[in-house]
Order: sequence, then C-alpha cells, then structure tokens
Amino acid sequence: MNKLNPEEMNHLPARFAVVRRGRFWVAGKDVTMPLILSLAVIVLILIAIPLTNGVFITSNNLTNLMRQMTITGLLSLGMLFVILTGGIDLSVGSVVGFSAIIAAGATVHWGFPVWVSFMLGIAAGACWGLVSGSLVARFRLAPFVVTLAMMTFIRGLTYVRSEKAISALIPSFMALGSAVVFHIPVSTMIMAVFFILGAVFLNRTPLGRSTIAIGGNRETVRLAGISVSKGIITAYVISGICAGVGGILLASRLGNVQPSLGEGYELDAIAACVIGGANLAGGKGTVQGTIMGVLILAVMNNLLSLRNVESYWQSVLKGVIIIAVVLLHSRSQKRG
Repeated sequence: MNKLNPEEMNHLPARFAVVRRGRFWVAGKDVTMPLILSLAVIVLILIAIPLTNGVFITSNNLTNLMRQMTITGLLSLGMLFVILTGGIDLSVGSVVGFSAIIAAGATVHWGFPVWVSFMLGIAAGACWGLVSGSLVARFRLAPFVVTLAMMTFIRGLTYVRSEKAISALIPSFMALGSAVVFHIPVSTMIMAVFFILGAVFLNRTPLGRSTIAIGGNRETVRLAGISVSKGIITAYVISGICAGVGGILLASRLGNVQPSLGEGYELDAIAACVIGGANLAGGKGTVQGTIMGVLILAVMNNLLSLRNVESYWQSVLKGVIIIAVVLLHSRSQKRG
C-alpha cells in the first residue's frame, strides 16, 4: 500500500482516518483499493440474493461456493508469489492435473497409503516449480516462455502417465475433499491456513520481503547482497506446492481424475491476483487483495451458475470485470 510522507502524517487527525487526494487513508496507509474490493464483494452478494430467490445464502450453496473457491484460491496464492518477482506461471493448471494423476495413481495402481500418495502429489508440484524457477533464475529465460513450455510439457506427461481417467478411488482418498466441519469444507480450511502462512512469510520473513523487492528493483536487491535467484526459485516452488495441493484436493473432491484436470485454471489464478491489485510487472500485491480477488470471482461464478448463464457468457463477463478493475487500479495509482 502507498504511505503518507512524514509531513502529511503530522496533519492526520486523531482518529487516524482521513480522505486526502481522493483516497482513503487509515493510520498512514492507503486502504482505498481494499475498501473498494470489499464493497464490490458486498454488492455482488446483495445482487445475488434477490436474483437467486435466496438460494445463494442457503447453507448448501455457501458450502459449495467455498469448495469452488478453494482451488482457485490456492493457485492464486502461489501465482501471487511469482507475480511479485516480476514473473508469471502458466503451468499451474497442468501441475494440478499431474499432481492429481500421481496421487490417484499411487493409491489405485501402486497401493500406497493415502497420506503417502498425497505427499507424492505435493512433491511433484514442488519439483515442477523448482524446474521452472531454476530455468527462469539460473538461465535468465523469460518466465512467460518457460512456463508456457512447461504447461505443454507437463500436460503431455500427464497424458503419457494416464490416457484414461482414474476412477474407483477409495473412500479415504475422497474424504479430504468432501469432509465438512460446521458447514465449512475442510479443503477451505486448508486454503485458509495456506493464506495465513503466505501472509506471514511475505510480511514477516527476510526471504518473503526480498521476494517483493525483487519485483520492484532486482538490481537493488542484488547490490544489497540478497540472492535474487533464491527468491525467484522459492516463489516458483511455492506456486508448485500450492498447485500440487490444489490438484490433490480437487481429485479428492471429484473422485474421478481426468488427465485434462486443471485446464484453464491458471487464467482464473492470474485474474484473481490482478483483481486483488497485483502488478504483473512485479513488486506490488498483497495476500489480502488476492483473497478479495478470489472472493469476487467465486461469487460472480456462483451467481452466474445459479442463473444458468452459459459458460461463454461467464467468460465474457469475467473479462469485462478484469478490465474494469485494472482501469480502476490504474486511476487509483495516478491519483496516488
């Protein structure tokens, strides 16, 4: 967030909240965009309730909404780390499918215990993140090109591993994705833990803060004696882990793993980050903003599904919202 300079801080009222230059400041921090995003979520919910005759706020639909946002949320969190370094990860959708196939295959075909299968799926995601991050950091290749190639490569390997769907998953495998505690899916709780850990890592650890700094000014970070390569590789590994966990949770919920699982998910992850205020050039973005971006997409998709809107119209509306939010961010930055 933008901050007021010391001179402006001296003129803040005792309540530490003020509107200045068309922006809302609290305790010296610019909270304009978080406030706007929060209002956008509230407005969407208020629109959804009458349009769905109250179905939107039923416990079953809210539980389903939380399940739907879990995978996008995990992928968006991992994507945020990569975007902060000035990169992009187009391979996360393919990693979702690969991790799900590995975990399901380890249980069904190899007879591994479920927890071992889950760990294998997560490890697979981390390994792909390590490969992508190393190519970007060590060989200084363009992130877009590297992850585009990895997206195709990993998806091809997924089909090589299993040309057909893996079904007949055992109940213990599907328990994690279907379990609910007090109407809250366990998978959503896992996502929430990841977001908390992500926020702590970014804001409270030297490596996390350096991740943000790398996207802002890579040369300055290098001159400060901080390993740029380490920060970039860490970001991609985190993205891979998030995608691996997302793939396992999705496979656990569906109970039928297709090699095509996860296709297109990378676009929603990028969209959630952009809506949440992340700058694709790097150096700017917050976990809180990403959460709001995920919520906006989830509520919008749920509303359109309840209204039986065709999927292609959903894509059109999603594109309009992304453009509108980017324009809003741009105007907000110019005012700041």
